[in-house]
Amino acid sequence: MDVNEVLAKYSRRIEGEMNDYDSVGVEESSSVDYNKFKNEMMPEMSRYEKWTRSLGNIVKIKLAKKDEVKFAKHLSAAHLDVTPSEAVSFAGISFMLVLFFGIFSSVGFWLLGSDFPNSPFPFLYLGLMFVVSMFLFYYFYSMPKRMAVKWRLKASSQMVPAILYTVIYMKHTSNLERAISFVSQHIEEPLALDLRKVLWDLETGKFSSIRDSLDSYLEFWKETNMEFVESFHLIESSLYEPDENRRVIILERALRVILDGVYERMLKYTHTIKAPLTNLYMLGIVLPTLGLALLPLASALLGGLIKWTHVFLLFNLIIPFFVYYMTLQVMLKRPGGYGESSLLEKNPLYYKYVSKKPYLIAGLICVPFFLIGLIPLVFGYTPVPEWLGMQSDYTFAEVGLGFLGDGELFQFEQGENGKVGPFGFIALLMSLFIPFSISMFFALSFSMRTKELIKSRNDTKDLEGEFNSSLFTLGNRLGDGTPAEIVFAKVAESVRGQKTEDFFRIVNSNIQSMGMSLEDAIFNPRRGALVYYPSNLIATSMRILIESVKKGLKVAAQSLMSISEYVRNMQKINERLRDLLADVVSDMKSNMTFLAPLLAGIVVGLASMITGILGQLKYMLDFGGGEDALGGLAGLGNITQLFELVNMIPPYFLQIAIGVYIIQVVFILTGTLVTIDAGEDKLRQTNIIAKNLIRGGMLYLATALLSILAMYGLARVALGGIGG
Repeated sequence: MDVNEVLAKYSRRIEGEMNDYDSVGVEESSSVDYNKFKNEMMPEMSRYEKWTRSLGNIVKIKLAKKDEVKFAKHLSAAHLDVTPSEAVSFAGISFMLVLFFGIFSSVGFWLLGSDFPNSPFPFLYLGLMFVVSMFLFYYFYSMPKRMAVKWRLKASSQMVPAILYTVIYMKHTSNLERAISFVSQHIEEPLALDLRKVLWDLETGKFSSIRDSLDSYLEFWKETNMEFVESFHLIESSLYEPDENRRVIILERALRVILDGVYERMLKYTHTIKAPLTNLYMLGIVLPTLGLALLPLASALLGGLIKWTHVFLLFNLIIPFFVYYMTLQVMLKRPGGYGESSLLEKNPLYYKYVSKKPYLIAGLICVPFFLIGLIPLVFGYTPVPEWLGMQSDYTFAEVGLGFLGDGELFQFEQGENGKVGPFGFIALLMSLFIPFSISMFFALSFSMRTKELIKSRNDTKDLEGEFNSSLFTLGNRLGDGTPAEIVFAKVAESVRGQKTEDFFRIVNSNIQSMGMSLEDAIFNPRRGALVYYPSNLIATSMRILIESVKKGLKVAAQSLMSISEYVRNMQKINERLRDLLADVVSDMKSNMTFLAPLLAGIVVGLASMITGILGQLKYMLDFGGGEDALGGLAGLGNITQLFELVNMIPPYFLQIAIGVYIIQVVFILTGTLVTIDAGEDKLRQTNIIAKNLIRGGMLYLATALLSILAMYGLARVALGGIGG
């Protein structure tokens, strides 16, 4: 072969390899590191992808074109690597698996119970399994949409800092690629992940310019955060502005656009959610709680058709699902661009948040209280008392509580299908330990998990609040011509007594005593000042200082003063948004931690009074001489026949259902309020749930206890008057 033939042969081979690389290799090479990083940052999504891929391929479901486009949009927004058909198939299979399990287990229980006379088919259990299967279908069917919203809220909380850092960087270096690279390294995930993907697509040849790659990414945000798109378009247009002053004005305009846009969108949101949240409280909390007061009488009038199991099904499954659905609709409408921006996983104390030790400690404390609450059931329905040589129940007189009356501690009644109860006063008091133990378990464990992390976050925010003013002072000193290596000592003197004083003294000490460069004095992983001040704002500000000093002291001074000004504006807007949300948040918080527990506790007292009066009347008729014991009021004897005690829902179970429902309401509404106020913030949500469980739970238990005692006393006085 001559030289031309050799060149032609290898040119064809290289061209073929390049075509293969362009068509397949780029996507594969760009997705390996990207997916690895995404899976490390979002393990929850990875688990969903794993289950969807494994179970979603069992049955192929063909979606309508409209539904397929909708699901594909949500899956793309949530960065989920599954198909719409797999997502819907997974929801359908979860529904079918739980439903078939419910059917087969119901038939199995019925066949096992066929040896007993009058053994009915467990329709209630089957209905419960159907409700659970429907919930699972809805939960997994809406999972892509919820994950898309979660991703959007997380990413959008970093939008304002992203535009801010881009503008600051491009003020001294008009290079969009380097600016995006800088921003992607100094803001937090998941928006940083997206910006790195923008750079990756440019480096792998998917796009020919950084502007094309960025514009392709911004298409994703056009429907939900148009102000973010407009800001980046203004930044792009500044690249083509020859006049320096006009270029800076355009960059500043880009930041103002996103700040104004976020404020206007949140303003509209606060106005639109007031009515839905009011309806949620009335329909999901007030009406169900008031309806509980009628359940004891309704169950007696209907001849026992309403059982305590129906109450648990309604108040601890169906109504919480209804409340969750309504709150989800409120959260899905929340605009992005505002909220807590710190990433929980990057906190050095994150290991305490994921630790299982708090659950173990809380369990050891709370399980004994839970067992106390189960004592009435143990005495009434198990052979344990016989093993211990004890009675299944005792009268008040037998245990030295004769002043409480002639009734029994637990008061079980004999119905057609066996023992019913407990209806007793002491049993009702013991039932309070069950919601108490559950609420304390979560309150203690959540508090232990988040206590130090919340303190660390609050300290960092306080530090950043002071650092904003210090940045302005630092910029002024640099503008006077003071070298950056010397300016830290002077600023430390001017901020004496503040938290930031130590930061500037550490930097100065590293430079003067250790002979470090300015960058090492700040960023050294062992002795740098940032080791003691883990703040994203401080780190980014100092990185901008290092970059801008290379352009001159005047440029560095302008950069720091710009950061100070814009951060101050951001803080003002955040305060204004919190003021707008204050009415909604405070109303719902007071309803959740005060009105709902107070109302529920009073209802428990009323229900206990109704049951207690009927129980005492029955006791007086059976053991006190018939109608003569009622002072000749024969009509009251007819009332006891109309309202059979055995057909009523025992207050013991009613109180447990209400107590657990209050705990569920705290979980659901706290998550909603945190999302409304701060976006996706797991740390704050967990911490506030612990606080609200203590406030709301303790108020409910105190109100219920006082109501039970007061109503029982009133019933004793009323019956004492009737009995003469």
